[in-house]
Amino acid sequence: MTKFSDLKLDPKVLKAVEAAGYETPTPIQAGAIPPALEGRDVLGIAQTGTGKTASFTLPMISMLARGRARARMPRSLVLCPTRELAAQVAENFDIYAQNVKLTKALLIGGVSFKEQDALIDKGVDVLIATPGRLLDHFERGKLLLTGVQIMVVDEADRMLDMGFIPDIERIFSLTPFTRQTLFFSATMAPEIERITNTFLSGPAKVEVARAATAGENIEQGVVMFKPGRRDRASSEKRNLLRALIEQEGEGCKNAIIFCNRKTEVDVVAKSLKKHGYNAEPIHGDLDQSKRMQVLAGFRDGSIRFLCASDVAARGLDIPDVSHVINYDVPGHAEDYVHRIGRTGRAGRTGKTLMICAPSDEKNLDAIERLVQQPVPRIDNPLGSGKAAETPKPEVTAEEDAKPKRSRSRSKSKPKDEAPTQEAKADVAKADNAEKPAETKPAAEENPREENNRNEKRGGRGRGGNNGKKVVGMGDHMPSFIAKSFEDRRTG
Repeated sequence: MTKFSDLKLDPKVLKAVEAAGYETPTPIQAGAIPPALEGRDVLGIAQTGTGKTASFTLPMISMLARGRARARMPRSLVLCPTRELAAQVAENFDIYAQNVKLTKALLIGGVSFKEQDALIDKGVDVLIATPGRLLDHFERGKLLLTGVQIMVVDEADRMLDMGFIPDIERIFSLTPFTRQTLFFSATMAPEIERITNTFLSGPAKVEVARAATAGENIEQGVVMFKPGRRDRASSEKRNLLRALIEQEGEGCKNAIIFCNRKTEVDVVAKSLKKHGYNAEPIHGDLDQSKRMQVLAGFRDGSIRFLCASDVAARGLDIPDVSHVINYDVPGHAEDYVHRIGRTGRAGRTGKTLMICAPSDEKNLDAIERLVQQPVPRIDNPLGSGKAAETPKPEVTAEEDAKPKRSRSRSKSKPKDEAPTQEAKADVAKADNAEKPAETKPAAEENPREENNRNEKRGGRGRGGNNGKKVVGMGDHMPSFIAKSFEDRRTG
């Protein structure tokens, strides 16, 4: 079996690896480190949680151990799609370069430009950055990329999803043609393949697993959810989420709960906290300091449930996550692979659960086609396919028997049809109801009061019913409907 000592790494780097407690490299590390040390371009394809970060940090530190950085001209560049992943890569450099005198700078949003400029001015060996902040420094004239010897693109497929590909192409054009490029991704979309063909020269391709596969040590499951009422779908879905957590019991030590939208992340986290669960949200709209604080709390166990958008789905190494729950089915099938890759890392076992509403079934089909296997269906812990369905109110026998009258129905009645006994009774009631009103002449009524009553009955003026008082449409038939019956009787 291959060991780190067999990979021709710098002795100081090997010492740091041993101090970190590692002896045996993962397949992606064993395949990518040797060609990287030879100075070749590397294209690494592996599912998340397989140790891709060490696949480029270890050879970079070994190669950069000799030499000196110049002001504003970093010797190496690592591009990451998110702030969290960039910060994680910086932590890895600190661990593995503790015995080597190398300087680094972290360029991410949410941090003062002034502090970052001060580091760049001193000269750094390793520059770790997100594409947007890197270009901001370049356009301000604070950074030159002509001295880059090694360039790394980490989580390239996530760069594609986030729309960073034009920025990546521009950054490539700013670096020397003679640079060494290390390119890592979990999936190989056509656009990613085009970039590798354009900017990599004869790369050593290291593929330790079929692109877009889920780890075999991850147990998967999906609950088919159908809300009982459309207006209560969100609350019923949150009820189902809590039921799934309770069903897992003590086995659910901690969990990342993924939502598709930032607003949904906040709503789910607030709902869980309201019901007594230790949960916090993390997404792109939070301040960088708050995001780092939440991640630190989740790592040290002070936060049990991390409600996250896809900003936390890629590359984050939180070693011991017992569960991943997809509150929403991801819109991109590749995101499913990255989300569930947050559990079952470094050989551990993990479990993933997903809630699939009827509108998400197309996305579920796309996921199953991508991973080339069905996601097992599991029973709804609430006992049926509908979560907390509210029964429809039953119609009583009296309400069902009660006649429903309308003007359209009265007008559509044929003229030659004889009136029924019920109609005759209604006519008599209407006649009796109108007699008291006829005893008072219409001219003696107060015109203002009459107009007020007419406005309340639909805005009719004094002459709206030939000056006669109209009986309400509730329990009495109006005289203008009964008039046809009166004419028929007298005729």
